[in-house]
Amino acid sequence: MYKVKVFVTLRESVLDPQGKAVTHSLNALNYKEVTDVRIGKYMELTVEKSERNIDEVINEICTSLLANPVIEDYRYEVEECVAQ
Repeated sequence: MYKVKVFVTLRESVLDPQGKAVTHSLNALNYKEVTDVRIGKYMELTVEKSERNIDEVINEICTSLLANPVIEDYRYEVEECVAQ
């Protein structure tokens, strides 16, 4: 069994209006130290072991469903865990 943590973010070249709105709101609340916010997605997947390579499986999942490869980047962390 694997526990996979997937992080999806907009590419640096893509504008992030939601992040800009949060940055503006934080500055309005007097958190002047915050200069930029980028909004993303975080997902946890539990994946059973199979004959396929775990990296191959996760890359397929990310590029076909979890991330839009045109405007988003993704990274992931894989932990082996004990089945429950």
